[in-house]
Amino acid sequence: MKLSQFNFNLPADLISSYPSKNRDESRMMVLNKKTGTLEHVIFKDIINYMSEKDVVVFNNTKVFPARLYGNKEKTGAEIEVFLLRELNKDQRLWDVLVDPARKIRIGNKLYFGENDALVAEVIDNTTSRGRTLRFLCDGSYENFKATLFRLGEMPLPKWIRKTVEPIDNERYQTIFAKVEGAVAVPDGALHFSKELLKRMEIKGVASAEITLHVGMGHFRAVDVEDLSKHKMDSEPVVITEGTAQMINNAKSNGNRIFATGIDVLRAVETSVTTKKEIKPFEGWTNKFIFPPYDFCIPDALITNFQMPQSTMLMFVAAFGGYDMVMNAYNTAVKEKYHFGAYGDALLII
Repeated sequence: MKLSQFNFNLPADLISSYPSKNRDESRMMVLNKKTGTLEHVIFKDIINYMSEKDVVVFNNTKVFPARLYGNKEKTGAEIEVFLLRELNKDQRLWDVLVDPARKIRIGNKLYFGENDALVAEVIDNTTSRGRTLRFLCDGSYENFKATLFRLGEMPLPKWIRKTVEPIDNERYQTIFAKVEGAVAVPDGALHFSKELLKRMEIKGVASAEITLHVGMGHFRAVDVEDLSKHKMDSEPVVITEGTAQMINNAKSNGNRIFATGIDVLRAVETSVTTKKEIKPFEGWTNKFIFPPYDFCIPDALITNFQMPQSTMLMFVAAFGGYDMVMNAYNTAVKEKYHFGAYGDALLII
């Protein structure tokens, strides 16, 4: 398929800057793949589409405060640093993006916080915008990490960075967030509340967890028209033996698997065996899924409405079928659904 096939007109006022008042009360569109029909409900009604012994798979990754503001040595120029991943714990090495990139060279020092609480040295240029930083810190690793995260801000997308910070620190995390390492929230799971989870438990719906640390690769622009030539960035994944067994047992008993978010969809399809079962997995995935694709594990997908020409939209279209998903998106625009991380939900069954 071609990149241009995933373009659509999205008015700026439909990109949500604020979360809904209650997590489980955003709007939700339901797309039935068999019939092509669309329903319009509230997210907490999702329980009506689940049955006893179905399994809902969540991503337990936790977003860390990855955006730092510092100053360059000598000139004092303000530099924005976006922490991507820790490369070496002992050497305090981090893979980062810097802005403006043109002002940063190997050997430059950057200063962060009052009284230069942290100092970093640029030791490598990894991409046109990326750098490797070594933080110059003699104290314990725990003190270094505490200072780094104290100075950092939640890495909110540009269109929601101006909202109230205390709200974002809590709402730009899922209620399952446990394992630190993501630079973006698994937005499909943002709609789940503790009350909704309890109702699911009472109904006999099971929950399972995987870990996939969402990176910038999900959001990197596709710059090739032929999608088969696009390369996704790798992201770390952990699927435990317990989660794999729960999913395989449910599948063998005819129960359904709900993938909560593109990240879960990507993770479970990475570790499929030739018998179309899921196996325990710890490693990296650069799996890129676009139509047509035959899914082995998930029977349903819970996601948000994604941006035009984004890889996330391509994953959704692969699961729901290109024509039906694009029709759903055109309907979402007409019905003024909200898009983005704080936007409304789409359930594909």
